[in-house]
Amino acid sequence: MDTSRTDAYLLRIGAERPAAPTSAALRDLHLAHLRTVPFENLAIHAGVEVDLVEEDLVAKVVDGRRGGFCYELNGAFAALLTALGFEVDMLQASVYQGDRLGIPYDHMALRVRTADGGDWLADVGFGKHSHHPLAAAERGDQSDPAGTFRVAETPAGDLRVLMGGEPQYLLDPRPRALADFTGGAWYHRTSPKSHFTRSLVCSILTGTGRTTLSGSKLTVTPLDGEPQITELSTDAEVLEAYATRFGIVLDEVPRLAEPVRVGGR
Repeated sequence: MDTSRTDAYLLRIGAERPAAPTSAALRDLHLAHLRTVPFENLAIHAGVEVDLVEEDLVAKVVDGRRGGFCYELNGAFAALLTALGFEVDMLQASVYQGDRLGIPYDHMALRVRTADGGDWLADVGFGKHSHHPLAAAERGDQSDPAGTFRVAETPAGDLRVLMGGEPQYLLDPRPRALADFTGGAWYHRTSPKSHFTRSLVCSILTGTGRTTLSGSKLTVTPLDGEPQITELSTDAEVLEAYATRFGIVLDEVPRLAEPVRVGGR
């Protein structure tokens, strides 16, 4: 990414260009991204292709002022961090669904090394997750505004990321290329077994908690408090919520799409 695109990305997330790619700078950029770029799957239900090409991902976030799911958000964030001088690896993960694991390349997270010797797991594409990067080599509890996290190494050398003692996903620490995630993105965009094809979601971190819109249900969850749920009664209210809560301006209300069925299933 050239300087002008990098500056445009920083403006999009309301962040200053850091003087150096330090751990403190990464922490600030991570939080700024979470608070300005929503986790959302609306494009899937609009029938829009998900192309894992760096320029397209950045254009969606910066020019389109949209969000995306993990491959899009962490893919774009990786481009920004690399342009700012951070050393970034894309890592593939399988997400825990109860006591079982999802598919390979189920999720993308980032390993980021900083100029001051920091080694971090960054993830701006998992919905409800840590506000700040997690120390990749730390094996004890890590306190975060979202809760208590832990990175545990398995006997096979993978990294299990836990939140509140519950496993979230299993990371393979070997670096991957953006194109490697094409199959996972296709699965989540088309499979009737993917939770992304079965529901609409748009969620963003705020200064006081998290706001999520799923269909016509608006949920505002304070950091320390019970969720406040409002059922929006008209399309106009839904469109206004997308615009005012997430900065997403739409011409029509997103609807659940019928997922592509392969092999007659």
